[in-house]
Parts: sequence; structure tokens; C-alpha cells
Amino acid sequence: MPAEGEGTRLVRAAGGALWRPVVGGGLETALVHRPKYDDWSLPKGKPDAGEHLLQTAVREVAEETGLDVVVGRRSVRTEYEVPEGPKRVDYWLMRVVGGDFLPNDEVDELRWMQVDEACALASHAHDRAVLADLARTDVPREPSLLLVRHGRAGSKSDWDGPDDLRPLDAKGRRQAAQLAQVLPSFAPVELLTAERVRCRETLEPLAERLGCDIRPLPELGEEEFAADPQAALAAVERLLAPREQPGVSVVCSQGGAIPSVLMSLGVRWEGMAGRLHPPAAKGSTWVLGGRPGALAADYYRDFWADSADVGPR
Repeated sequence: MPAEGEGTRLVRAAGGALWRPVVGGGLETALVHRPKYDDWSLPKGKPDAGEHLLQTAVREVAEETGLDVVVGRRSVRTEYEVPEGPKRVDYWLMRVVGGDFLPNDEVDELRWMQVDEACALASHAHDRAVLADLARTDVPREPSLLLVRHGRAGSKSDWDGPDDLRPLDAKGRRQAAQLAQVLPSFAPVELLTAERVRCRETLEPLAERLGCDIRPLPELGEEEFAADPQAALAAVERLLAPREQPGVSVVCSQGGAIPSVLMSLGVRWEGMAGRLHPPAAKGSTWVLGGRPGALAADYYRDFWADSADVGPR
């Protein structure tokens, strides 16, 4: 077979592994039946132009199942051959929180069942790999903290005023708007920020969309972290701790604090050979769940359509 880019066309798609808790513990998952292929599979589909794959996954699940979901951690990426060429599908775990299934042009039946039953019914081995990941109990299915680095804010040397007041530039505002489009899929319940104008401005479009206030978290500022890293880590560990009701906190911080926080929590980056510190590009998001030393940690460099950076989990 030719290498990717040498006569082949990579087909991209994204979807979700649905789950809901059951009385007494455990969970159920769902498969859909596609009459065109006469198979039982996970809901998925191809991206629209300009769409990040996470957005694709949420949209396709809604279109095929009619269900409302909260996005959890990133799951397995599957690869297999289709007539058009190699196909790569990115999956996310998704907790169902509402909606009702109605048969449609693509799916004529949706069936809830135990995970082992779903594995037996699934028509494709690559779907069974995703279901096996859903069944894991050593990592959380849902995050509790989204750690965002502020969007681009121009050059420090070109700014005449106090650095704390340096605002987002045009690209930074676009990054903030994109975060506001995607992060609601994780169902945030609170927004916190280091006390820098560029950090607050990064969360303002999200706050407007959610109808949520932004509260200060000064410990996560760059200078404050350097002066008292233990206070910052204690604040982050509080946000990661289990809570009575599901919910995700969004914290906007700076590039001088985020990598050190992640390393202190036990996150290691393997996305680039020789790199010691986890990355934290402007406008990026770390999606974190679990306890320090045993975190599920997904890195999104940004939420543009061509972004594919994912951290360890």
C-alpha cells in the first residue's frame, strides 16, 4: 500500500461511545443499527468544512441518535480500510443526559445494553476496541478540570502599559470565540481565571454563552505561582477532587504556570521526542480528570479544524 500522502486519501471521521449509569452501579452503552450497511456500530460521521473533530463527534451523535451528551475523555482512535482509502476515526466517551431516539435516514434502531452485550453485538472489531476502553475503571470517564492557556496577546515588548493589562490581539479574540464554541460540550459549571486581562478576556465569550460569572483564581497567575507554587497546586487539587454532582471547572492561566502544574500532577508529555515539559500553546486546553499521579490528561493545541494534538492519558 502507498504511504499516506502517496496516492492514498485519508478519510477522517469522529464519533462517540455513549454511556449512562444504571441503578446499583455500572453503566449501559448503546449501539446503532445502520440499514445501509446492516451493521451494529457506534455513531460517527465525517467532519463538515472547518469543523474540529470533537465538534464532528458531538454533531454526528446528535444527528444519528437524537441524544444530548456531555463529552468526557478522549477514547480510542481506530484505523481501518474503506473503499476510499485508509479511514481514521477519533472517539470520545459521552454521557447521555437527555433527548430521545427517533429513526432517521441513517439509523433505524438504537439499543441500550451492558458493555459485554454490546461487544458481542458489534459488527466491527474496531468498535469493540472503543467499547473495551469505555469499560475501563482505572481512569475516569469524565474530566473535572479544563486548564486553558490564554489566547494570543501580541508582544510584551510592544505593549506600553502594565503587563497585567495586556489584552488579547485579533487572533487571541478568535481563539477565545472558538473556545466558546467547543468547551460547552464538556458542561462547565464554573469559570476561574488568573488575574490578567488577557486571561479574563479568553473566558469572556464562554462566560457569555454559558451565562456564567468569571471568578478570580490569583494563585494560578504566573508570578503568583512562582512565589508560592504549593498554593497553586492546592487550588488545582481542590478542583480535581471528587464532587457530589458532576461538573467541570474551567481555569485560564499562563504559560509560565501551566507546564509546571501539570508536571507536579504527574502529567508527562510524549508527543515530541526530547520534550521535557508538557506544552501549553496560546489558546490551548488540557482536559484533566482523576487524581494527581493518575490523571487522564488530553491536550488540545487548539480547536481549529486541522488541530490533532492530544496528550497522554
